[in-house]
Amino acid sequence: MLKQYFTVKAFGEHEISIQRSRFISYIARAETEAEAQEFIQTIKKKHWDATHNCSAYLIGENDHIQKANDDGEPSGTAGVPILEVLKKRKLKDTVVVVTRYFGGIKLGAGGLIRAYGKSTSEGLDAVGIVERRLVQTIHVKIDYTWLGKIEKELRASNFIIKEIHYLDIVEIESFVDKDHVDNFIDWMVELTNGQSVIEEGDNLYLEEDFIRI
Repeated sequence: MLKQYFTVKAFGEHEISIQRSRFISYIARAETEAEAQEFIQTIKKKHWDATHNCSAYLIGENDHIQKANDDGEPSGTAGVPILEVLKKRKLKDTVVVVTRYFGGIKLGAGGLIRAYGKSTSEGLDAVGIVERRLVQTIHVKIDYTWLGKIEKELRASNFIIKEIHYLDIVEIESFVDKDHVDNFIDWMVELTNGQSVIEEGDNLYLEEDFIRI
């Protein structure tokens, strides 16, 4: 599992007009090629009357699945520019379809490349990008006499408290970056003078909005 990667926030669409042609970008997550293909077919059915439904997707931890489709546009002028934007943004598990309704003015190869790239880029900006960070849930069980100190220290740190369970003893669940698990455990042992029970839980990804500067 990757420790960190970028992907799109959610499904979304965005439309621009270039030389009277409509370019509508549809964007979604896809963790498998089957999901990507299903999404592409859904958009094609929705816009069966469009001049072109060009697409690209980038899937897998090592981007091992990459496809681009010009759907009738001159070779290399649509699908590849879409894919190149995904690569430039370092996105993973992302599929894009750009639907074009021809407006009567030919753009030429260079114009098409710029148009499909711009449509994809603006679509991604409209939908939003998130950073997914791999964390592990750590369960710390302590006596109530330690609660005030431990909670205060955690809230003043960069660690995230998921939940506190008030049972016979207190159980604090925290999200800890995979690289910091050992340090976190050592820290808890030190804070409680060894009077805590610490258990490692599930791995999962936390998502945070990524803002381009």
